[in-house]
Amino acid sequence: MCRNITTLRGLEPPATSEEIEAAARQYVRKVSGVAKPSGATGEAFELAVRRIAAATTDLLDTLPARRQPRRTLPPLRRPEVRARLDLDR
Repeated sequence: MCRNITTLRGLEPPATSEEIEAAARQYVRKVSGVAKPSGATGEAFELAVRRIAAATTDLLDTLPARRQPRRTLPPLRRPEVRARLDLDR
């Protein structure tokens, strides 16, 4: 489980729904201590991911532009991560 949640504000192009959901999922995993939801935790886990993704989308839509560009690419925009996750196929 990652220790840091990816910063999505100020990306060009703006954060995708996929990136927002990945950050929400990472957050829910961290605070719940559930890495892989089971039958007992799955519904609550997925509901939390959807709610956090929606709140994150609202937040990013209302924040002003960053004054300085990001220094690093978020994980889902890095070629080595995309290749590992098979996202480009």
